Amino acid sequence: MITIILADDDPIVVQGLTMILSSSPDIQVIGASSNGAEAIDMARRLRPGVAVLDIRMPGTDGIEAAEVMLREELCAPLLLTTFDEPALIQRAIAAGAMGYILKNSPAERILSAVRTVAEGGTVFAPDVADYIRRTMAGHSGTAAGDVFAELTPRENEIVALIAEGLSNAQIAGKLFLADGTVRNHISSILEKTGLEHRTQIAVQYYMS
Repeated sequence: MITIILADDDPIVVQGLTMILSSSPDIQVIGASSNGAEAIDMARRLRPGVAVLDIRMPGTDGIEAAEVMLREELCAPLLLTTFDEPALIQRAIAAGAMGYILKNSPAERILSAVRTVAEGGTVFAPDVADYIRRTMAGHSGTAAGDVFAELTPRENEIVALIAEGLSNAQIAGKLFLADGTVRNHISSILEKTGLEHRTQIAVQYYMS
């Protein structure tokens, strides 16, 4: 069972998301809040599997809440928003949010994103991924492909699977490796590339 908390300052959105998520037998909504600070407190108390967070909320916003949740290892944050402005996407990536999808996504896409993030994978809405490819590739002085130049063939294989949104366990199963071996490879990838987390690995792959 995947346990979920929601944070959105629009009660109609909360009600709608609750209905969508509760329609699946493997997902349970265990709490809802109207701002990021409340969501953080709820995550500390309830220890959900995933926090579905609106970005623009009064006080502490969804990205700030995601940063705290990741730093304290409270749960996996999934950002759900109507906004797809470049600055917000860049902030979400920098924070390490494991998913960023739009509120107008079909119900099945929202459910799939929740499951992916719950398993430790990453997921970006197609239009967000397209934005990354189109406009973010030129923001770094290093070509995206060059970031992975020093990786071994196995490490590059794992990078591609991370970009597909696979969790460590899914990667291990696909490559017939132990979970610990996959974690070691990811640690090596982060060290060689200077990246901070798997979300940045996925983004760099999109840009290559």
